[in-house]
Amino acid sequence: MSGYDYDLFTIGAGSGGVRASRMAASLGARVAIAEERYMGGTCVNAGCIPKKLFAYAGHYGEDFEDAVGFGWQRPVASFDWPLLVANKDKEILRLNGVYERLLVAAGVGVMRARARVLDPHTVEVDGRRISARHILVATGGWPVVPDIPGKQWAITSNEAFHLPVLPRSVVVVGGGYIAVEFASIFHGLGVQTLLSYRGDCLLKVFDADLGSFLGAEMRKKGVRIELRSHIEAIERRGERLACSFSGGQVVETDAVMYATGRAPHTRGLGLEDAGVELAANGAVLVDDHFQTSVASVHAIGDAIHRVQLTPVALAEAMVVADRLFGDGRRTLDYRNVATAVFSNPNVGTVGLSEAQARDAYADIEIYRTTFTPLKHRLSGRAENTLMKLVVDKASDRVLGVHMVGAEAGEIIQGFAVALTCGATKRQFDATIGIHPTAAEEFVTLREPVSQ
Repeated sequence: MSGYDYDLFTIGAGSGGVRASRMAASLGARVAIAEERYMGGTCVNAGCIPKKLFAYAGHYGEDFEDAVGFGWQRPVASFDWPLLVANKDKEILRLNGVYERLLVAAGVGVMRARARVLDPHTVEVDGRRISARHILVATGGWPVVPDIPGKQWAITSNEAFHLPVLPRSVVVVGGGYIAVEFASIFHGLGVQTLLSYRGDCLLKVFDADLGSFLGAEMRKKGVRIELRSHIEAIERRGERLACSFSGGQVVETDAVMYATGRAPHTRGLGLEDAGVELAANGAVLVDDHFQTSVASVHAIGDAIHRVQLTPVALAEAMVVADRLFGDGRRTLDYRNVATAVFSNPNVGTVGLSEAQARDAYADIEIYRTTFTPLKHRLSGRAENTLMKLVVDKASDRVLGVHMVGAEAGEIIQGFAVALTCGATKRQFDATIGIHPTAAEEFVTLREPVSQ
């Protein structure tokens, strides 16, 4: 490995980049990492962590209301947006420090500057040329806003975490994770919220029952949802924004937030000049070992635009580090990757959707239930929970577990282990449930609703 300044040079200190760098260093490699923005990447600074903190905040209004049914006198509550933002920033600053200390403790050289690839073994950082046997691209993604008149007035999740004043009204555009999460957050904080999506159903990449059920529950809470609609133009009218919709409707609001997807953050890195092939959207094309068209350059995480989840980036990072500096035995199976959407109510899912299972298997069974959670028998809240199992009839193997309801992410995590182990419906049925919980419904579903 001699002849180079480093054995591995990582561009991007998000979850994947940090994990790969630390693991490579633990395997004896000389490693450096460059980060131009903030330690911890999207997840820590503008994604998972602040979003979940905001989601907690958005739930408290309902919690105060629900407490009345349990004998509590409803408190006189007021909400302080600047305090939430300040406390969130304090936690993120702490995590920034944790990430940097972990890198330093592992012996990784940390460079707080932009890096650019010059050739297969050279990067440029702050005007300095640095050579590396291997280069790892872990630069994440960046929000995309459609090119419409007035797009400059719109914000994305990046800005939503730092708004100086909480808007009185907001239009959230999109139908995926970020859109439904922020629509729930804003509404939970007392903001008049309109969710606009050009598709027919929310969360279109998931099982169809999840998006339709979530939409119905969000509407019951007071979120206005307009499907098959999109904004054609945004106009500034004093302190307000006027949104012209495809159907001719004009809606005035205080803020417009786009959550219409994220593109790989790879432009301007010099990858094409170095011979690295990119997809049309900027995604770095890699093989099963995360190697690009240039043998010395690898890429992981949102930069490759496969499964845009922090735990997946971490898993990809360990595969790369092991392949380059370990015994090379690690692999990654993208099947049965569990995920949660921190909307209100939550969504949790793992495995195949009903549509995917019908495409892949000759005969499947569907088990589904909806019910009012015990808590809401006293709270009086009209919130229901959905649970669903997708089963291969021939093998009895459970192919998918899906849920909309409180703590869905916490519940689905355990069932992800079961699916990874190849659990069957008979094994679900033989499992004694914990009573009274919502989760026990997954092991008491006896009769299929369809085949």
